[in-house]
Amino acid sequence: MFDKYKDECGVFGIFGHPEAANMAYLGLYALQHRGQESAGIISSDGAQLYSHKAMGLVADIFSEDVLKRLPGYAAIGHVRYSTTGGSHLKNAQPFVVDYSRGGIAVAYNGNLVNAGLLRDELEAYGSIFQSSVDTEIIVHLIATSKANTLTDRIADALKQVKGSYSLVFLTETQMVAVRDPNGFRPLALGRLKDAWVVASETCAFDLIEAEYVRDIEPGEMLLLDRFSPKSFRPFDKAPYTPCVFEFIYFARPDSNIFGANVYAVRKNLGRELARENPIKADVVIPVPDSGVPAAIGFAEESSIPFQMGLIRSHYVGRTFIEPKDAIRHFGVKIKLNAVKELLKDKKVVVIDDSIVRGTTSRKIVKMIRDAGAREVHMRISSPPTTCPCFYGIDTPTKKELIASSHTLDEISKYITADTLKYLSVEGLYKAVSDAGASFCDACFTGKYPVAFPAEGREPQLALFK
Repeated sequence: MFDKYKDECGVFGIFGHPEAANMAYLGLYALQHRGQESAGIISSDGAQLYSHKAMGLVADIFSEDVLKRLPGYAAIGHVRYSTTGGSHLKNAQPFVVDYSRGGIAVAYNGNLVNAGLLRDELEAYGSIFQSSVDTEIIVHLIATSKANTLTDRIADALKQVKGSYSLVFLTETQMVAVRDPNGFRPLALGRLKDAWVVASETCAFDLIEAEYVRDIEPGEMLLLDRFSPKSFRPFDKAPYTPCVFEFIYFARPDSNIFGANVYAVRKNLGRELARENPIKADVVIPVPDSGVPAAIGFAEESSIPFQMGLIRSHYVGRTFIEPKDAIRHFGVKIKLNAVKELLKDKKVVVIDDSIVRGTTSRKIVKMIRDAGAREVHMRISSPPTTCPCFYGIDTPTKKELIASSHTLDEISKYITADTLKYLSVEGLYKAVSDAGASFCDACFTGKYPVAFPAEGREPQLALFK
């Protein structure tokens, strides 16, 4: 319903806990914002792997009876939004297979830019695929490796792929967590008494009362078994380029990623936006929920009162039935409603985290005007999104991104705002300076940190049409 980049996926793993599947369920519940299409948990009791996957939300998939059928001291879990492959049960993760060395399951967050080439090559040698996800390619590469140890086989496989990945593998007796050499996606290590925990975001640790230990570093492979964790560095070093959009929109505000707190960074984005684009107004309102911290920062920096002028319904399902007598802007109205008493006759500044196609921004501005606002000024706490992402975020093609083909004035006119201003790239980097990284900002600048294979770029683009 919202014209936003789609959340990618979330991964979770726990090793050495008597209620591993229950802990994985809670961890996935905390990571639900990263994917709402399907979810799954694979557990191990030391002798075999147990699996349950389904379409839908975590709370609907995992009942007490289901969790009882996932015994063992180790488990990995996954919540999915499809960036590659269709929205089908066969593509739900974790992906689990039996092969010559036993069972192996993998939960994956990311996207491979050479997936098509690898798949064609594997199929030419006789591999048969049962899904359309990148994860299965990695499993095939592991199965064909001649190496003896699990970590060496995983390293062999991942040395052949290009792109982004945060991965958690599970066999009957071992768990392995891996982050790509560029560190595109977050992955953290935690401790829960005698158990080790890994998760896409630290908010998952908070729910199960695990202690955050550290981030798994770019290019690091961490082996978790009944002994102390073992760290490996099997990959060539690459520039550290974590995804800056994790701070802008994807991660939960209460998480710490890439060395900084998400809520604090989003407030900084709002402060920088106010410094770059000062305005006199009566009220600052966010587009909830992701726009709230930036709007607070903007209001504090500009000394304009903050109000929740748009109220979001948190009980909207994945589908709804429109009345036969069509209601204009029904999709947005069912999720957001303007508070007329706060907006009537006011000069309103609206803070949102991004504009993708512009269709939702146009409807929100109309809603605020209909509530009686005298002026509506849109402020965006990120630079214009001009390029698609190929590293694990579902984005439209370049031609569908309004900022790639329209000027600032043209976008402002389209969304019917009195004025429109974006945060600059320089302001973005000031706001995220606490993280101390040189981020992947390709969606704003078109500078892609990992090169595309000559034959692979167009097929990759087709994934997002």
